[in-house]
Amino acid sequence: MLQILIAPLVAALISQLFKPLVKTNSLNWDWHAFISYSGMPSSHTAMAVSLASSVGLIQGFNSPLFFVCATFSLFIIRDAVGLRHFVGQHGQALNYLIKDLSGNKIIDAEKYPRLFEKIGHTPAQILVGALLGLAISLAGYYIF
Repeated sequence: MLQILIAPLVAALISQLFKPLVKTNSLNWDWHAFISYSGMPSSHTAMAVSLASSVGLIQGFNSPLFFVCATFSLFIIRDAVGLRHFVGQHGQALNYLIKDLSGNKIIDAEKYPRLFEKIGHTPAQILVGALLGLAISLAGYYIF
């Protein structure tokens, strides 16, 4: 029963540890890479899918708790792909605006922090995160 707690945490930890190792993420090994919001694989998806699949394996895929976890996972995945992508676009636009206005001496760019531009995930990052979460849940179920 403890697997329902441990498997999602392990899935999130492993996916975060992989992010600096994937070349397309362009991340160096530092603490900022470890807590990054975007990149391959999606740790949010890995954790959510691991939770839902662990509950399904232990409680049954026809249990009400599995359906709650599966619905929760869909919200997490939708947020990771959609909403956070738009937030990244807004960050990019605001960074460009601050740079442009500071070049014209209208504002002082030093007063404004640089906003994150890569916050969301691609469908491939979501897919790999989901597969990782499922694999960790299956491994935990059959090992323990």
